[in-house]
Amino acid sequence: MTDPVLRQAPLFAGLEEQAADILEKSMTPLSLRRGDVLFNEGDDGNQLYVVLDGKIKLGRSSADGRENLLALLGPGQMFGELSFFDPGPRSATATAVTDVELSALGHDVLGPLVEDHTGVALAFLHQLAERLRRTNEVVGDLVFSDVPGRVAKALIDLAERFGRQADDGIHVSHDLTQEELAQLVGASRETVNKALADFASRGWLRLEPRGVVVYDLDRLERRAR
Repeated sequence: MTDPVLRQAPLFAGLEEQAADILEKSMTPLSLRRGDVLFNEGDDGNQLYVVLDGKIKLGRSSADGRENLLALLGPGQMFGELSFFDPGPRSATATAVTDVELSALGHDVLGPLVEDHTGVALAFLHQLAERLRRTNEVVGDLVFSDVPGRVAKALIDLAERFGRQADDGIHVSHDLTQEELAQLVGASRETVNKALADFASRGWLRLEPRGVVVYDLDRLERRAR
């Protein structure tokens, strides 16, 4: 039986059903508890992973202990492919934000698959291009956008990926602490909290533990520009 979430991953793009079935059967299931570390920045690695359920964060730490949250990933998203294609130290630490179900794939399986299926190789190139585009966008935001604008943009992204529409608004369970949300936008917790409180006072959203309910997405989008 195929896993529809797994089949959303880029590595299944362009595969015929038979090849996709073989690939899925070659993958190894993994389970993490909230707070578990899958790998640390600097670790050797030659596997990539697909999130099936839950959320996992990718972060980096500076020499003085400061942390930067690079990404929050959810079902259907893939990570670890950089070390897979260019074996070497992991560029980030992967930590489970919630209980997480993953599928892992080793280099020995994917290498021949990429060589035999052009669609898979193109899908990976697209994935890497998206990552580079996102990195350029983040750098631009850090230079040209203020903290409230970056917070609004992060909330919009989280709402698009993890939001659930209800009668009273979009319920976004991002499962991040206030400190982690601050790390995601590259600002201090105090400054991010001030921006969130301002948005709430304007009636754009309601703050909840590890989440928000967005009332006015249009206003957030205008503030993010």
